[in-house]
Amino acid sequence: MTTAHGLSRTEAKARFAELRAATGRVDDAELDAVWAALETLRPEEMFGPWKGGEFTTGHPVNGMLEKAGWYGKTFTSRSDVQPLVCRGEDGKLFSDKKLGKGEASLWAIEFRGEVTASMVYDGQPVIDHFKRVDDTTVMGIMNGKGGVVDGRHLYFYLERV
Repeated sequence: MTTAHGLSRTEAKARFAELRAATGRVDDAELDAVWAALETLRPEEMFGPWKGGEFTTGHPVNGMLEKAGWYGKTFTSRSDVQPLVCRGEDGKLFSDKKLGKGEASLWAIEFRGEVTASMVYDGQPVIDHFKRVDDTTVMGIMNGKGGVVDGRHLYFYLERV
């Protein structure tokens, strides 16, 4: 099946892997085409710990998570989400509630015409939407008043731990 953006799910998965491996800057439009072809998720499919990474697109937030020691996210239940699990100087993982302005919850929210698993921060106007790449990987897009800067989203991915 080919989507309106022209990629089949199989092509989108292959392109996702290429963009993830890219060492330079990645174009937002290419990420949007991949996103459009991926499957949506139910919130419960996100439960568990995830290790994260981001795509370098030139978004103002690029590199800030790495500087903060961001490791990933942990989804314990729909109402118990640690959005910014970071590695401290002692090497231990912790939920950085200060950086995240609290924690988060998990919802099924419409984004770009599809309902998919989405994480809503408790203390800031940011929503992360997720779609399935494969059984152990999801692609994320940061949205909301606090996530969209100059009309641009932050693109990232999570791998199941």
